[in-house]
Amino acid sequence: MTPFDPWLERWSLTVDGTPIRTGYADLLPVLREGAPAMLKIARMPEERRGAALLDWYGGRGAVRVYDVDGPALLMERPRSTRSLVDLSRSGRDDEATRALCATVNALHARRERPLPPGLVPLDVWFRSLESADYPLLARARAVARELLADARSPIPLHGDIHHGNVLHDGERGWLAIDPKGLRGERTFDYTNIFCNPDFRSATDPAVFSRRLDVVVEAADIERERLLKWVLAYAGLSAAWCIQDGEDPALPLAIVEIASSAA
Repeated sequence: MTPFDPWLERWSLTVDGTPIRTGYADLLPVLREGAPAMLKIARMPEERRGAALLDWYGGRGAVRVYDVDGPALLMERPRSTRSLVDLSRSGRDDEATRALCATVNALHARRERPLPPGLVPLDVWFRSLESADYPLLARARAVARELLADARSPIPLHGDIHHGNVLHDGERGWLAIDPKGLRGERTFDYTNIFCNPDFRSATDPAVFSRRLDVVVEAADIERERLLKWVLAYAGLSAAWCIQDGEDPALPLAIVEIASSAA
């Protein structure tokens, strides 16, 4: 018996692909009344929190949620071959960045409904940076403290917007998946754009500078404030890498670029 079986029967789903296992969940492409969907079974509390936020978005800027019950999430599955990673790598990085910003703007649009439960405040999310004993992260840590002490209009945040977490649907355009379920200043949701989609483009100072211009305009954000949040987030990402025994070269490079630009 697989973790999907109870939900396949309960929601009358047909298997339509190979199972995918991540560090946090099990996923299975399925058909729901003949239409493509994705069945996701959470194995971590973070995934359940993200499912609640995805449902709260109501399909505006994100994939639609068809049903959610305990650890199981049934959601829309975009099938377009268009990719923001491909756009960025093919010399159309401005277009990819604008698409990411438009998606975030849609996610941040006001909704007249109660907030989903369990959203994690950014000061809690940044605890890994506070505990990271690494000299190169001192500047990022100081900037993060400054920003968190001066929190501005906290809202629900996706928390992990990047080129691989925004998919294209032929009818509905670019749609976000896999939110983390955070709460804080909206500027944070634009920061991970600068750490993706790969080392070469993310660490190119010219690309970084151009993205900064595009995001400032598309998201209507203060340039210096955005730079500080990018620096803080890159420091947090580096702290996670060090904590997990992974190479922190990319986020540390962003820390240096953002520090210089700031």
